[in-house]
Amino acid sequence: MASAQLPAEWRDFFALTKPRVMSLVVFTGLCGLLAAPGSIHPVLGFTAILCIAMGAGGAAALNQWWEADIDAKMKRTAGRPLPQGRLRRQDARDFGMLLAGASVFIMLVAIHWLAAVVLAFSIFYYAVIYTMWLKPRTPQNIVIGGGAGAFPPLIGWIAVTGEITAMPLLLFAIIFIWTPPHFWALALFVKTDYAEAGIPMMPVVAGEKSTRRQVLAYSVVLMAVSLLPWAIGGTGMIYGIAALVLSGLFVALSVPVGLRASRPDDRMTPEKRLFGYSVIYLFALFTALVADRMVLA
Repeated sequence: MASAQLPAEWRDFFALTKPRVMSLVVFTGLCGLLAAPGSIHPVLGFTAILCIAMGAGGAAALNQWWEADIDAKMKRTAGRPLPQGRLRRQDARDFGMLLAGASVFIMLVAIHWLAAVVLAFSIFYYAVIYTMWLKPRTPQNIVIGGGAGAFPPLIGWIAVTGEITAMPLLLFAIIFIWTPPHFWALALFVKTDYAEAGIPMMPVVAGEKSTRRQVLAYSVVLMAVSLLPWAIGGTGMIYGIAALVLSGLFVALSVPVGLRASRPDDRMTPEKRLFGYSVIYLFALFTALVADRMVLA
């Protein structure tokens, strides 16, 4: 890893927050807030989403602080600020702790204790349980660690209602089940990176064949889970039909991945198609959730 060239630019600190990942975090958190029954003052709603974003950014910075040496070994992450030597590791750590601590404190003061507690646990889950414990030790890291990215809609919902009920738990479950096929689709075509970095991702440890079958299996489970909010009467037809169509396409795209129905030299492999669609899927599904809520309201 290159020696640090200080002072760092603001862009380097911003990069520590993983902006592309944060966009999905903010979006699902906002959807959870907008879909929740009841109402919240716009200023407080904005504050809650800001806290979710800050918490996610802080956790991402702590993740990169801890994994700086690993990131330097992987092509996909070698351009990040720490492997490139544009930041000192301790600065990334302090920045992450500042963002995380401020997010929880503001959520506690501005919203309420339950939202702050769940936010604090989500940060701990990603930065400690997933990053420091699970990821370097088990090929199930993504399965269990999927909970880290599933908290935002739950927190957004809690910010409005002040309680945890079946619906926000189902929103959590959707992202939790979505994470393995989403991430393993990526891992299948960058598995060499993980192998060289010594990360026990499923394709590296269990092999491609097992990983592909699990991608298909999780996709089928995702379809069932995505329909549960409609099945329990928590949503209307807009969400129900959208979930059926979107999840059906998700399963359809996972079939060639599960059956390995592509040549290794394909420029647009089934794995890449599934990975790309999986991001669109989550945005579209949660958009349908909010649209459904607006119509019912």
